[in-house]
Amino acid sequence: MTEVNEDSAVRQLQDILIGAESVDGFLQGLATFAASTLTGLAGTGVECAVTLKRHRHTATVAGSSPRAVELDQIEQRVGDGPCIRALFTMAPELLNDVTTDERWPEYQKKLAEHGVYSTVGVPLDIGDGASAAFNFFGPAPGLFTAELFDRAVGFGELASRTLHLSVRIGAAQAKAQNLEAAMQSRTAIDVACGVIMAQNRCSQKEAMDILAKVSSNRNQKLRDVAVELLGRLSGSGVETHFD
Repeated sequence: MTEVNEDSAVRQLQDILIGAESVDGFLQGLATFAASTLTGLAGTGVECAVTLKRHRHTATVAGSSPRAVELDQIEQRVGDGPCIRALFTMAPELLNDVTTDERWPEYQKKLAEHGVYSTVGVPLDIGDGASAAFNFFGPAPGLFTAELFDRAVGFGELASRTLHLSVRIGAAQAKAQNLEAAMQSRTAIDVACGVIMAQNRCSQKEAMDILAKVSSNRNQKLRDVAVELLGRLSGSGVETHFD
């Protein structure tokens, strides 16, 4: 990419990241932007899907259109192809003509049936034990010239940095949500213990033992028992006898 194009792409990727409500939303926006970018460079419709690999398992996670998702899932069902190969080697993989290449005959036949005659898999390094790849689909053989191929790879490098940031943000959000849930759970248990202590004139340890015993007998989580107790709060007082 030229310097001007790169600056523009970075700004747009940042806008997509800021506007996304989740990692999934960002990936959807990323696939759409990638397809639009290469379509503009190629002068014809290029579709894009995003494939994720974690623990040697690959799956389609986003696409520029429902058709792009469907095309990517063909490769998932076959089990091999340029995008999957790119994910495992972390190197770009070009399938320039499905009618003459001999590497993936079953996959290539299915692509031709869907009007796709060339593809490119571009790996995205996102860290944390996972990787992703763009899967670009072209409607004509030889569409991905050396220049267009280089542009696809360059765009992938830019997207990798933004995607890495997106994953980190998603992990931080999940951690914050888990912490909030844990705090809410701890608060419910502490308040329930206080209720039991007040009614039974017992220590905090004895109150916790009562909750733990009920939790074990009912095979319920401690928090659920605490919430049930607090749910019994009414104008007439709190009943701490458990059936």
